[in-house]
Amino acid sequence: MNVYLGIDIGSTTVKLVAAGENEKTGKLEILYKKYERHFSKVREKACEMLRDAQSIIGEADIRAAITGSAGLGVAKASGIDFVQEVFATRKCVGTFVPKADVVIELGGEDAKIVFLTGQLEERMNGSCAGGTGAFIDQMAVLLDVQPNELDRLSMGAERIYTIASRCGVFAKSDIQPLLNEGARKEDVAASIFQAVVNQ
Repeated sequence: MNVYLGIDIGSTTVKLVAAGENEKTGKLEILYKKYERHFSKVREKACEMLRDAQSIIGEADIRAAITGSAGLGVAKASGIDFVQEVFATRKCVGTFVPKADVVIELGGEDAKIVFLTGQLEERMNGSCAGGTGAFIDQMAVLLDVQPNELDRLSMGAERIYTIASRCGVFAKSDIQPLLNEGARKEDVAASIFQAVVNQ
């Protein structure tokens, strides 16, 4: 079986997906996927995840590529092809969600919007963490939950509050009074995501 391996090494996390062609249908199926923080131990985490993936994939012909803001060094050191993030995103979305017009990608330290119709166009936020994964992490700490719990909480929202998203400090000054006044965490979680969308 041919296996396609994608490794996205960002500023804070490593994401790895292995997909193989189903021999009956010819369609790609996900064989392995993992998403973990690297805590600035980029190469160690990538190697750990590759070993874990190999235990599931076994011996196969593998075609691999690395992308992400911290992936170039690992790609050079390993001899694996490097693909720039925007091109990797466009290829993946074009393959799996061909009707998509726009992709919004929140990284640990940046946020990108990629327009897929017509000429490829990308816009990126400024040098502030507002509207990024770091912003979401900061807001999760304020709510005393894990970042991945925000999604579940937000599904139970009944209202949206206005929260500044251009700066984590301003957002905290909007959220803390809400929490002090008894605002539901579900509503605040949804409001955080709305602030990111507004950004």
